[in-house]
Amino acid sequence: MVVLRHLGSIRPLIRSSQSRALPTSPNACRTISSSRPDGAPAEHHFDTLKLTQRLEQEGFSSQQSEAVMRCLRDVVGESITNFKKDMVTKADQEKNVYMYKVDFAQLKSEIQMLEKNDYTVMKSEISKLMGEVEKLRQKLKEEITRCQAGVRLDMNLEKGRIRDESGTQMLKVKETNTKIEAEISNLRTQMETIKFQILQYMIGTITGSAALILAYLRMFR
Repeated sequence: MVVLRHLGSIRPLIRSSQSRALPTSPNACRTISSSRPDGAPAEHHFDTLKLTQRLEQEGFSSQQSEAVMRCLRDVVGESITNFKKDMVTKADQEKNVYMYKVDFAQLKSEIQMLEKNDYTVMKSEISKLMGEVEKLRQKLKEEITRCQAGVRLDMNLEKGRIRDESGTQMLKVKETNTKIEAEISNLRTQMETIKFQILQYMIGTITGSAALILAYLRMFR
């Protein structure tokens, strides 16, 4: 105990001043124990008899030992009382724990409710987005089909135009071939005519030359 540890320092002071006696009346510690209720029995927070005996062994008289014991008892009692005022009782602690549990349960319920609401909202948003994606997919599919139909139509029209142009070109080629063949035939005819005329000219020339030669021979006979 702290009080007993400091008795060694109290003893020399008492022995050196034997003429100064400690108060022996109970009123000596009245100012210290003024916070204790009137008529309330004193609470002993330590062994008062042992403390009194120890003080007597250290040189205190019986009255001085009892006076010191009462003062220490009142000081310790007042300190413990003040300490208890700042402490929380078990009932208050249980009440606070219960309130904390209620608050935590309410917070957990609110969090679960928020999570559920968030999940519902998220699910609704996802469904909405899926619907919009499906609409966009259908629209894109229709656009692709429309584009493919347009491309096919353009290709068919282009094929028809190319076919028509090809037919026209073939007719023109045939007409050109016919004209060429006709020109070739005319040239052949003209060449045959020229050949015949040349042949006639050559025959006439040869005949005339032969007649002149014969006439010349007859003149010189």
